[in-house]
Amino acid sequence: MPIFEGTRPGAAAVRPRALPRVRADRPIHARGGRGRNICVMAKAPVLTPQADDFPRWYQDLISKAELADNGPVRGTMVIRPYGYGLWERMQQDMDARIKEAGAQNAYFPLFIPQSYLTREAEHVEGFAPELAVVTHGGGKELEEPIVVRPTSETIINEYFSKWVQSYRDLPLLINQWANVVRWELRPRLFLRTTEFLWQEGHTAHATYEDARAYAARIQKDVYADFMENVLAMDVVLGRKTAKERFAGAINTLTLEGMMGDGKALQLGTSHELGQNFAKAFNTQYLSKDGAQEHVWQTSWGSTTRMIGALVMMHGDDNGLRVPPRLAQTQVVVLAIKGDEEVVAKVREIGAALRAAGLRVHVDDRTDTPFGRRAVDWELKGVPVRVEIGPRDLEAGTAMLARRIPGGKEPVAIDTLADLLPKVLDEDQATLLREARERRLSRTVDVTSIEEAVEAAATGWARIPWADLGPEGEAKLAEQGVSVRCLVSPDGSVPDADDSPGTLAICARAY
Repeated sequence: MPIFEGTRPGAAAVRPRALPRVRADRPIHARGGRGRNICVMAKAPVLTPQADDFPRWYQDLISKAELADNGPVRGTMVIRPYGYGLWERMQQDMDARIKEAGAQNAYFPLFIPQSYLTREAEHVEGFAPELAVVTHGGGKELEEPIVVRPTSETIINEYFSKWVQSYRDLPLLINQWANVVRWELRPRLFLRTTEFLWQEGHTAHATYEDARAYAARIQKDVYADFMENVLAMDVVLGRKTAKERFAGAINTLTLEGMMGDGKALQLGTSHELGQNFAKAFNTQYLSKDGAQEHVWQTSWGSTTRMIGALVMMHGDDNGLRVPPRLAQTQVVVLAIKGDEEVVAKVREIGAALRAAGLRVHVDDRTDTPFGRRAVDWELKGVPVRVEIGPRDLEAGTAMLARRIPGGKEPVAIDTLADLLPKVLDEDQATLLREARERRLSRTVDVTSIEEAVEAAATGWARIPWADLGPEGEAKLAEQGVSVRCLVSPDGSVPDADDSPGTLAICARAY
């Protein structure tokens, strides 16, 4: 997949090499005049080191890279422009893939009558603890409470039952980009918030086989392809156990990723709903044989949680590392000093790189110290910085700083347009390779619950599902470890929980 602007737009940011990390409480002794030692207190690191406190590092980075702030209501968040720019890029690319899969965008209301949720017993039971309910409006108590949507299966089925009359109306493939509200007890920006942004797809099919195939298509062709080829995320595709299944579904397909600290994060799900909601809402169609049949359905979703995953899978002690194909800004061209010739050259280079199809930002803010600007771009994870000063101009070179592998080197200015696309492709591949190597090196084959718990302290455990089963799954849960998904020995998604050789992937999770 090319990293050029092409058919899928976007923008990102960049930043220079960080200063050496020295603990703030440790003085540096330098040799002063006449042999005297001068004690200089080193500055604290910009970010808490991952090895010291991974959750604190995450919070530091979200704040200092200007991705988001906490909202005024507990569990809500304000997504800042740089963070929202990442979401826009994700939206644009995923929306194209969803449409390629045949779905059309629509919009359904934020407010759902409470009675809708009670029609599907398992669904309402699963979401009851997370519901936000409106009881008053216009200064009066409402005759029926209104639920702020936690997901839209119920209200969408109310309308599917009106829109579907005949087999000719099927398949009905709908997606919406929206916000949802789930009352979160332990919020964490992007990972778990009371309100979050997402896309949710809902489809109706004539047969079980069609619905099942479509759910699998979304998991593989939309989610997995996007996450691996754009986000450079290593993901494991599997199916959830009955305990972890979506409320009201007959099967849930999932994509799980390993974060930098070895914990798992669910990155997207695709559900086979069977006929549960169709029967609850009487969504039927007239078949070719003239019989009334209930439709078979799917639903599927991915959220702003992907931004949190991006941070935790690719970030390092210097900040974000944004995959080039996602980056809003792939290249930032920086003027080191306010020399007129330097600024003019920086702008000229920026224009040339844009013409070559790259997403470029020109940083000519020479009233702000260069070091500060460099550190800011590095925190934001822009893949490449091109730094130009008077000496570079004289030599006809620029200093090329690569955020993902790190390091700097001088390159001829007139080679940049040809060189940078290759550099960005290399760096995209590097991120995916590093993420995959981390998972493989920190996944352990085990044969007992005790071994699984031990492995989950630093990574993932893989154990035969036949040996673990629901009883073993419950014992793991008592120790904070969950079965993230079931996979086949060859890494594919098993057809059923009890398929021969099925393996359980176990981990602590966000």
